Amino acid sequence: MSGSTIIEGNSFRQDSPEALAGLSPEDRTLVERRKKNLGPSYRLFYRNPVHVVDSSGSYLYGPEGEEFLDAYNNVASIGHAHPAVVEAVREQMSRLSTHSRYLQDGILDFSDQLLATFPEELDQVMFTNSGSEANDLALRVAAACTGGTGVVVTSEAYHGTTAAVSAVSPSAGGEGTGPHVRAVPAPDSFRYRPEDHDGRSLAEWFADNVRAAFTDLASEGYPPSALLVDTIFSSDGVFPDTSVLGPAAEVARELGAVFIADEVQPGFGRVGRDFWGFARHGVVPDIVTLGKPMGNGVPVAAMVARSGVLATFGSDIPYFNTFGGSSVPVAAARAVLTVIQKEGLAEKASVLGDRIAGQLQELRQSAPGVGDVRGTGLFFGVEIVEPGTTTPDSARALDIINTMRDMGVLVSVAGPYNSTLKIRPLLSYTAVEADKLVGALSAAVSATGR
Repeated sequence: MSGSTIIEGNSFRQDSPEALAGLSPEDRTLVERRKKNLGPSYRLFYRNPVHVVDSSGSYLYGPEGEEFLDAYNNVASIGHAHPAVVEAVREQMSRLSTHSRYLQDGILDFSDQLLATFPEELDQVMFTNSGSEANDLALRVAAACTGGTGVVVTSEAYHGTTAAVSAVSPSAGGEGTGPHVRAVPAPDSFRYRPEDHDGRSLAEWFADNVRAAFTDLASEGYPPSALLVDTIFSSDGVFPDTSVLGPAAEVARELGAVFIADEVQPGFGRVGRDFWGFARHGVVPDIVTLGKPMGNGVPVAAMVARSGVLATFGSDIPYFNTFGGSSVPVAAARAVLTVIQKEGLAEKASVLGDRIAGQLQELRQSAPGVGDVRGTGLFFGVEIVEPGTTTPDSARALDIINTMRDMGVLVSVAGPYNSTLKIRPLLSYTAVEADKLVGALSAAVSATGR
C-alpha cells in the first residue's frame, strides 16, 4: 500500500477485522459511518482511535469523561476552546463577516501586529485559509520572482494538500513529487558523522546537497525557483540544529532561487522566545508561510514576504481569496497573537521547554533504546532505537505512542522510519502538564522495553 510515512505510521487500520473487533460498539459504529460517508482516504490515529466530545486548555475529553493530555496538536496552540478566541469570533460574527475587498480596519490592524514580529525586510503579508494555500501561493510568488520552476525540499517534507503543494511533499502519499522537485536528506544531527563525508560539517553537507539538487534540476530544464524548508524539519524527525539553514539559503540565492521558510508547525512561539523557527538560525527568508496555530482552530493562514520578492506577482496577478483575510478569521488570529504576546507564551515555552528537555535527557541516560532527544521550546523529537545503536526501532516507537494514548497522553511518530516520537506540548502547558507528559513517556518506555 502506498501512502505517507507520517499518516500511515500513525493510522488506525480501519479495514482490519481484528482492529474493529477491539473497539466499543459505539466507536465501531462511528468508524463504519466514517468509511461509508467519508470514503477510504481519511485516516484515524492510534490503534484504538480517540473519540472526543469536549476540550479545555491542554486537554481533550471523551464521551465518558476520559481525559487526554494533548502533546501533539498544533492547531489549538494556546489551548483548546480558548475564551479569548471564542469571544473574538462571536463578537466579530455578530457584527460583520465579509471578504477583504471592502475597506476594513481589522485586516490592517492585524497585519501591523503580525508584521511587527518579523524582521523589517519581511514587510508585506497576504492571507489564505490554510498552510497548504499559503505554501501554494508562496510557490507561485517564487516562480514569478525568479522565472524558474525547480524546487528543492527535504526527503520527508510535508507542506500541504493542494496539487501543487503535494508535489513538493514527499511524505504526503502515493502521488509522488513532481519532475520539477528534488528531495534532499534532512540534516539528521543524530546519525550524521563528518568522517563519513570528507570531514564536512552537517551544514556544509546539507548546503552541498541543496546545490547538487538545484544543479540537477537545471540540467533537466527546471531552473531554480525555491528552497522550501520547514524550519525545524518537523516531518523529517525534528532537527533544530541552528547551523544548517543559513548556508543552504545562501546557496539557493546564489543559484537564483528564493528561500521559503515554512513556519506552519514551528511558528508562533512553539520553538520558544525566538518566536519563528528561522529566527533561531539567524537567517531572514524571502518568503515565510504560516498556518495551523494562527487561528487556534479557525481556518486562517498567511504568506509574509519581502516586497521586492512579491512585486512581480503582485503587479501581474490580482490575487483574491474569499475567506483569506476575511473579518472573522482575522479576528481570531488577532486574538491568538494578542494572547501569546500579552501572556509571554513564547518566553514561557522556552522556560518550560528547558524543564521538559532536562527530564527527557535524564530519561535518555537511563532508558536503553532512547537514542536521542532533540528540541527547542515546546517542540521535541525523541529517537527510539535498538539499544546501543542508531538503528531505528519503529515497532517500539509505535508501541510507545499507543501505550501513552492508553495512559491518556497524545503524541505521534515522524521521520523516515516512524522511529521519532514527535512531541508538541501546547503553549497552555504548566509544570503540571509537563511533568505528566514526561511521566507517561517514561512509563511507556519501561512498559515497551524488550
